[in-house]
Amino acid sequence: MKATRNFRRPRVLIVGCGDVGMRCVPLLQPRAHVFALTSHAGRCAELRAAGVTPLVGDLDQRRSLKRLAGLAPTVLHLAPPQKNGNDDLRTRALLATLGARGARALRAAAAPAVAPVGRLRRERAARAGFADFALWDGSGKANIVPDGVSRAAASRAPVRLVYASTTGVYGDCGGAWIDETRVTQATNARAKRRVSAERQLRRATARGAVRASIARIPGIYAGNRLPLARLEKRTPALIDADDVYTNHIHADDLAAILVRLATHGRPARVIHASDDSSLKMGEYFDAVADAFGVARAPRITRAQAEQAIEPTMLSFMRESRRLINRRLKTELRVQLRYPSVEDFLREVAAQA
Repeated sequence: MKATRNFRRPRVLIVGCGDVGMRCVPLLQPRAHVFALTSHAGRCAELRAAGVTPLVGDLDQRRSLKRLAGLAPTVLHLAPPQKNGNDDLRTRALLATLGARGARALRAAAAPAVAPVGRLRRERAARAGFADFALWDGSGKANIVPDGVSRAAASRAPVRLVYASTTGVYGDCGGAWIDETRVTQATNARAKRRVSAERQLRRATARGAVRASIARIPGIYAGNRLPLARLEKRTPALIDADDVYTNHIHADDLAAILVRLATHGRPARVIHASDDSSLKMGEYFDAVADAFGVARAPRITRAQAEQAIEPTMLSFMRESRRLINRRLKTELRVQLRYPSVEDFLREVAAQA
């Protein structure tokens, strides 16, 4: 009976099922059969225990991805790019797989040009094993397609894809408030690969290969993702005059945003997956230190930081911006569990 129920439920594939992906699983399971691509066979037992069907494959080895073609009408693409180069080859391999022959069969079975209206027609789609989790949001209204993307192409797309990008694509904005219309100016190779992925997904959406929505994500935090080790090591932060504005999102809120995008995201549309915080990096470290009763990080000048801090962390200390999250609230109508870092830390203090 369980196998029959799984077959009848719509399928969702998570590519890159790490911490955030695992937080998406319980949000998806009530209405979907969840698959996850993993490059580590040792994780299969963990995924099965969470009720996920594991698929072993590697985005760096395209031949290992064949089973993904036509597998699911909804894909959460949470995998990072490879570590070298300016082009995201992993997204390129995933798109090539999703556009393969098997995906054409999925297009015919799962993506009618007009979303089904009425309970009976939805139930028939569910019995066929391809309930349209992605394209049907239960409202009876067609999704709005932004300028520059063909409405017909978007409606024909066999796969609804949500991509987890990064706000690093903007580069340094000098602390300015920015929205999703800001031109990308990635300065490091890591962010340039994300820009490459976004462009690939926009082009694929324009030609009707996928229907991609993009979440640009700032610093992710949670109880298991706090800078406590950094504080214990006494790694310095910048003095206030040299400090940069950072942006944050709790991992649980991010999971909810990604799942919401799977049903309500507009094609080729970018959303800031960010909370309402407006903190400088040093202020964030201080708030965490105070909440956990540890010493605050020492402060140094930018000139001193250039000599004392390792390059990867230093790259984050060179970029300052504040994110406007109006689309998150007005288009997706997401209500954040933790509107700010302070809200989370107050909860931590209350529990302690």
